[in-house]
Amino acid sequence: MTDLTRNRFRLIHRLRVRWAEVDLQRIVFNPHYLTYIDTAFTEYWRAMAIPYESIPAQLGGDLYVKKSTLEYHGSARLDDLLDVGIQCGRIGNSSMLFHAGIFRDDRLLVTGELVYVFADPATQTSRPVPEALREMLQSYEAGASPIEVRVGNWADLGAQASAVRREVFIEEMGIDHALDADADDETAVHALVRNRMGQPMATARLVQEGPELARIARVAVSRTMRSTGFGRIVMQALMQLAAERGDTRVLLQSQCSAEGFYTRLGFNPIGEPYDEAGVPHIDMARRIGAL
Repeated sequence: MTDLTRNRFRLIHRLRVRWAEVDLQRIVFNPHYLTYIDTAFTEYWRAMAIPYESIPAQLGGDLYVKKSTLEYHGSARLDDLLDVGIQCGRIGNSSMLFHAGIFRDDRLLVTGELVYVFADPATQTSRPVPEALREMLQSYEAGASPIEVRVGNWADLGAQASAVRREVFIEEMGIDHALDADADDETAVHALVRNRMGQPMATARLVQEGPELARIARVAVSRTMRSTGFGRIVMQALMQLAAERGDTRVLLQSQCSAEGFYTRLGFNPIGEPYDEAGVPHIDMARRIGAL
């Protein structure tokens, strides 16, 4: 498998070699390469918008490693930046073969093959790979988007938008439920990101504040799906809608910890930080046109 190249892999995850991973020869101790591959494997599922921990509940089974093999072609050293590629090579009746490649720049250092078996978590006996999972793996490897973006009203999207908001605002941040739900939900336009199993991953809402003035609020991304771009996707969907209906300015209340995220989307701070529901916030605004 020394002919593997980086462009073979749909998923490439970058990491840096740490001091604790180097042996007395000053190269990466060989078992750590399996850890690198396992780390990238988790990112592979995240890239498919599947929270890895939800697989048993969603698919009625879990993944178990049956076999893993590594072949070494070179050595990584302290502070090297490594790119770890993962590819689903074959899906059988109950097993899945994944290929892995670890690169430093364009040099292939390690190749790997991992066989996973889909099995009952209670008995650990194999069962057929669910068609939903088979389709998601094949579609992802073919280059299809792992998500859908829906824009609509509360009657259509409210149940799933509420699930994401409850996870983020109430369960994670400890905000009172009464401060999350309000009358604006019924009149707002909501955006929702879902994976191919229909699980909600991110949400936000757009409220008309006045002539040509809108407000985006309740921006929430499931904890396991952060840094995937889903927050940007729901924001852009709502800003596009605001521009299409003639709004020229969009306001929002940003948690201070998220100010950089909104700045990258073109928003600018207004005034000074303040406390909202026990969390530091700052008002931000952006002018918009046709996006």
